[in-house]
Amino acid sequence: MPYVTVQMLEGRTDEQRKALIEKVTDAVVETTGASREKVVVFVEDIDKRNYGVGGKRLID
Repeated sequence: MPYVTVQMLEGRTDEQRKALIEKVTDAVVETTGASREKVVVFVEDIDKRNYGVGGKRLID
């Protein structure tokens, strides 16, 4: 049973999340041969206050 975790910055719509889960599932099925019903996709939001690049938070 493949498990995929996608971490991304917060702010995506429910429609974007739905499309992401569908496309990730399709890619896993296509590349691994796993059955669609066995693919699990987790989407984890990262709060922009907790994410930094180059020593600075994205919200600063």
